[in-house]
Amino acid sequence: MATRIYHNPRCSKSRQTLQMLAEKGIAPEIIEYLKTPPSADELRELLNKLGMRPRDLMRRREPEYKASGADNPDLSDDQLIERMVEHPKLIERPIVVHDGKVALGRPPEKVLEIL
Repeated sequence: MATRIYHNPRCSKSRQTLQMLAEKGIAPEIIEYLKTPPSADELRELLNKLGMRPRDLMRRREPEYKASGADNPDLSDDQLIERMVEHPKLIERPIVVHDGKVALGRPPEKVLEIL
């Protein structure tokens, strides 16, 4: 099964994770999620495999968090996922998928747990 990374080339943690994968001899499929955001269904699957709720995977310090209304504590998980699809900057990165397992590279070494 191929390895995928939801990557932002401007993010140092994302670059470090990509480098770490390369050092392990893994050439992942790179998904620049700001250009090609995951669908709501993809996000649900990633969240499920991460054992996280949508808010746990959101970058709360991004201006889009408040501007999109994602800061509203009354929003449902589906509404939060909609915000993440509409505003992919809200998605924490990098996310690595390997052999059906998923890890958030925060810190990058967390990805080693699924390799």
